[in-house]
Amino acid sequence: MSHNIELKEGAVIISDAHYSSLRPELFSLINDIDQRIVPATQLILMGDIFDALVGEVPYTHRENKNIISIINKISENIEVIYLEGNHDFNLCKLFPLAQVFPIEMQPVLCTCSDKKVYLSHGDFDGKFLYKSYTKLIRNSWILFVLNLFDTLYNHNILKKLDKYLSKKDDCKEFIGFTKFIQNRIEDKYECDYFIEGHFHQNIALNLHETSYLNLPAFACNQRYFIVKSLEDKQLFEERNSHKEI
Repeated sequence: MSHNIELKEGAVIISDAHYSSLRPELFSLINDIDQRIVPATQLILMGDIFDALVGEVPYTHRENKNIISIINKISENIEVIYLEGNHDFNLCKLFPLAQVFPIEMQPVLCTCSDKKVYLSHGDFDGKFLYKSYTKLIRNSWILFVLNLFDTLYNHNILKKLDKYLSKKDDCKEFIGFTKFIQNRIEDKYECDYFIEGHFHQNIALNLHETSYLNLPAFACNQRYFIVKSLEDKQLFEERNSHKEI
């Protein structure tokens, strides 16, 4: 589905930062974009930017309030596109100036000059049980009950979840990833590029007429991408935030 989004040269693309108090590495890059130390014509957030950020759970807002504020400040000056992930969802009210795309609106078809580009967090086509879970966990009534229990227990549920997620290995290799993507993407999407995160593999593949890119997890190596000119051989150039600070 096209949403009349044009990817601009100089856009910054970030995926899977899993930001939290225990994994704060993203803050410096977002702050540098705001201060224009890292120039950006657009900011494209590809999901799981936060380890936990849910529209109906105020505790997650408070824990992330500083970086939420900076992203909203950035969106006053440049276009911010936010593709919700499986850790951050129901975000429209939190980022009122951004274009927010929930899982059911992904992949998002964009244009980059004369090129067609699909963007996705990466979990849009899960199996039946996963799709059922994604609908349930985004339901306002279910979130109300979960939030009530967490509040009654002094947020210990979310605190334990945060601690568990901070120890999770987000950087492991996905054995058989190439075959998995070929079966999942090849010949199913008419586009020049298909870009997604979620799997944390930092792998580029040529699938017949489509160039596929699985983005690196910023949480693993603080890497992100810049959209380059079509005159360049590479439309998407990888950067390391440590070199920008």
